[in-house]
Amino acid sequence: MNQPTPAIVAQSAVRRLPRVALLLLCAAYLMPGLLGRGPWKSADIAAFGYMAELARTTEGLARWLDPMLLGLRPETPALIPYWIGAWAIKIAPTWVHPDLAVRIAFALLLWGTFTATWYAVYYLARTTQAQPVAFAFGGEARPTDYARAIADGALLALIACLGLAQLGHETTPALAQLFFSAQFFYGVAALPYRRLGPMIALLVGTSGMTLSGGPTVGLALGAGCVFFLAMERRRRALGQDQDEEPGYSAAAIATIVGATVLAGLLAAWLGLLQWKIELPGSQPGETLRAALRSQAKLLLWFTWPAWPLAVWTLWRWRRQLGARHVALPLWFALVPLAATWTTNFSERSLLLALPAFATLAAFALPTFRRSVAALIDWFTLLFFSGTAILIWVIWIAMQTGFPAKTAANVAKLAPGFVPHFSITALLFAIVATLAWAWLVRWRTGRHRAALWKTLVLPGGGAALCWMLLMTLWLPVLDYARSYAPQVRAIVERVGQPSCMSELALSRPHIAALRHHGQINLQPLMGGPSCPWLVVSPEAIGRLHTLVNLEGWRLIGTLRRPTSPSDDLLLYQRTRP
Repeated sequence: MNQPTPAIVAQSAVRRLPRVALLLLCAAYLMPGLLGRGPWKSADIAAFGYMAELARTTEGLARWLDPMLLGLRPETPALIPYWIGAWAIKIAPTWVHPDLAVRIAFALLLWGTFTATWYAVYYLARTTQAQPVAFAFGGEARPTDYARAIADGALLALIACLGLAQLGHETTPALAQLFFSAQFFYGVAALPYRRLGPMIALLVGTSGMTLSGGPTVGLALGAGCVFFLAMERRRRALGQDQDEEPGYSAAAIATIVGATVLAGLLAAWLGLLQWKIELPGSQPGETLRAALRSQAKLLLWFTWPAWPLAVWTLWRWRRQLGARHVALPLWFALVPLAATWTTNFSERSLLLALPAFATLAAFALPTFRRSVAALIDWFTLLFFSGTAILIWVIWIAMQTGFPAKTAANVAKLAPGFVPHFSITALLFAIVATLAWAWLVRWRTGRHRAALWKTLVLPGGGAALCWMLLMTLWLPVLDYARSYAPQVRAIVERVGQPSCMSELALSRPHIAALRHHGQINLQPLMGGPSCPWLVVSPEAIGRLHTLVNLEGWRLIGTLRRPTSPSDDLLLYQRTRP
């Protein structure tokens, strides 16, 4: 027999969040940063480099199944993300810059993540065990209205997660994995209510995870879902679950099993199953305690503000931990968490857990007391308002030199940066700030209670800060996080040579030199004889064993202005 639900919600509390407002919020979060910048270090520019190489290749299917960048395979054994970027470059009009075409394609992936998460939560919230308590004289929330309100809250919680801001706007395999895992999540959640759409989502999700560099995570998610669905079906067969809601049929379970097996076979066929277990404290010079502390800090800020609400959900719904609306998102959170703690792709693995954390956070909403909701509102108001004020103050300092200490700090962090004024960016920033002020006034005013109201300020505040960063701070951020200034310094020295040899350059540097400088890079050993040579400082100790240094002259050390660790050594050939 089912335990009583902790949710107590009246029909008046599930009024619909206006669709126009929700769409505008998503657009305000997705679109800033598309224009006015290039690929950023390090994963962003490296991934773009592979996409650009595929778009230029004429070697046929073999190269598409084995992407290379100057003979180097990607660090993440993925295929689909590079295919998506290459296709975006190919089909984009000539007036659209290649990196912009790729960013647009990946922005659509993030939009698809939002959509899949909303519908997954909607169908989970429609289950009987997720519904609120029925009132003695009626008036409790209707199932579909309640499910819609919970789904709105989950989407707001996802947008509010701090870890989504940067990684969600990069063009890396991690964002593709997020999209496909969200499709998988939706397929499992909606399968009892729909057939064709969820089945397609399952196939796309499992296969996409395999081809995006996350085959083991995808297989673990699939295996756990099959186990849960089989247990739920067993409970129904034994009469332990008397709910009248749609359950998982044998065909539904077979679909998930088939999709998971197909993904496993695909990964094995393409050789994508690579175990990269790296336990905390295994790095040289790193203690277990320091590693655990670092991972804990990452978890706390990356999933903020969803994780406290998710913990609250697990406590308040502790008697329904086996229910579909708690067990499924919990599993979709635990698997990426395990990957985060056992691999060196911590942030990008944790990114996959954000839709599940947002789902669990949404189910905390119907259990809150008014005092808890008020505490969240005030903390959010102070945090995002303070952050917005800080962004404005630093921008004013960059433009006017006042406050002088703030302007000096910016000049120290970004040496060589020359601020410039953009009226368009300023107008967008002003509009976003005024919208935030209106939202705060609406939230603190007298209005009917809405279930999703507690997450309006976190979602709106995250969108506000991202908009301000990508308007007011975009020039300095692009200068600080791009390889373009360093590449321009090299081009000023060498012009446009027929070719340039390289030794031990990283993937990001190779991609940056080819993209920003249009330089024809060639490997030092086995490549043609080039008049210029660019070398990573890490290889300087063995350079004399590879070439006769008497025939080369050191031109200088070229530094990326904001990072001494990205130095490059430039040599010119003085004699054949």
